[in-house]
Amino acid sequence: MLSYRHAFHAGNYADVLKHLTLSEVLSYLLRKSAPIMYIDTHAGAGQYALTSQMANKTGEYRAGIGKLDFSRLLAADSYARIITPMLREQRYPGSPALAARLLRQHDQIRLFELHSSDYPALQQLFQHDPRVRVAQADGWQGLATLLPVKAARAVVLIDPSYEIKTDYQRVPEALLKAYRSMRNAVLLVWYPVIRRVQTEALLAPLRDGPVRDVWRYQLSIGPDSNATGMHACGMLAVNPPWVLAERMREWLPELVKQLAPEHGSWLVECLTPE
Repeated sequence: MLSYRHAFHAGNYADVLKHLTLSEVLSYLLRKSAPIMYIDTHAGAGQYALTSQMANKTGEYRAGIGKLDFSRLLAADSYARIITPMLREQRYPGSPALAARLLRQHDQIRLFELHSSDYPALQQLFQHDPRVRVAQADGWQGLATLLPVKAARAVVLIDPSYEIKTDYQRVPEALLKAYRSMRNAVLLVWYPVIRRVQTEALLAPLRDGPVRDVWRYQLSIGPDSNATGMHACGMLAVNPPWVLAERMREWLPELVKQLAPEHGSWLVECLTPE
């Protein structure tokens, strides 16, 4: 059940989409001084060495972050500023490391990770950061214990492995519960497109459902197909900053040009209005 290791996939096209989204959300919220709590339900190891055996076994980063020309991704300054020096050191940040580099001293970070190998690495990475609390616990359950937060604002990232097929049903359930607990929280979900029926099982409860202001941003690196294999992935955003859809309409076509010029495609869709 806990066999998934993100080190095999760090820096791939899915990470690029996920981390562009996260960096834009956090950067927008940082315009105001009110504190932020960042919550990551499936945090992984925190950051990854691109020289590792796992990273080089798949080499996925070479077709993702390794191909990216930041000069053509306008207004992606926050992401580029963090990624560029790390790439020189052959490292790539997970979402926790990216958030930690963006957030301020008076912000808070709460991380959940169950895997017996990734949890110690995550704990070690942040052992000297007083903003961060790391728990070897189920992030689905942990999220419910934290919302609503005492801080003025919250950003939640839900990024399960989807190895457990019930994750596709748990995502909309978790979003609804989180939304009811804290209506103004920004909720982000990464999802894979492996089989269309699974993707629709995730999206269907959100279309015109009780959770409002839900957006979908999807990037495909291959032709639409019913065959198995991850040919696309996406981000769901609840209560996103108003600029995010505008940014995605700029970034996604550019990502297709750079990462999948022959068969790639993109989508920006509002599932439910405010």
